[in-house]
Amino acid sequence: MLRALAFHYFLQVPIPPSNIYPINDKLSPEGAAKDYEVRLKHLVESKIIPLSNASGFPKFDLMLLGMGPDGHVASLFPNRLQRYEKKRWVTFITDSPKPPPPRITFTFPVINSSSDIAMVVTGAELADTVNIALGDGLPPDSIPLPSMEVSPEGELKWFLDKDAASKLK
Repeated sequence: MLRALAFHYFLQVPIPPSNIYPINDKLSPEGAAKDYEVRLKHLVESKIIPLSNASGFPKFDLMLLGMGPDGHVASLFPNRLQRYEKKRWVTFITDSPKPPPPRITFTFPVINSSSDIAMVVTGAELADTVNIALGDGLPPDSIPLPSMEVSPEGELKWFLDKDAASKLK
């Protein structure tokens, strides 16, 4: 319900079509990631998107993210090398553990250069993962979930429905 409500309000924002930059799905995942990064760099060079003074990566005002049951965000999955990319702005995955297998995503340096991030999580199937990310955490010597690596330059706000928050103490 919360996710549907957030999407409904997002659709109410009057975004000019010239400000929408879809991924070129006619290209291979690698080609689409390279193409999108080039387009993003052009937007930075054109002063449409600023660079973060702290990181040197594009700085979005607000990034809206969700989280999967394995703690992935965007398409940065546990046990996949893409989550550790530090130089590229956009990366790809061809063997996503969640359909569809090929995906394009921003890297953590871009995500974390955002001014603010809204993490919208709904459903009882995510309650254990929410509790790990926000509550009890992982045992020592465990690798953090990707959702635990989200750290914007401004604020991170979690929006949880009752079911997703049900295991928090």
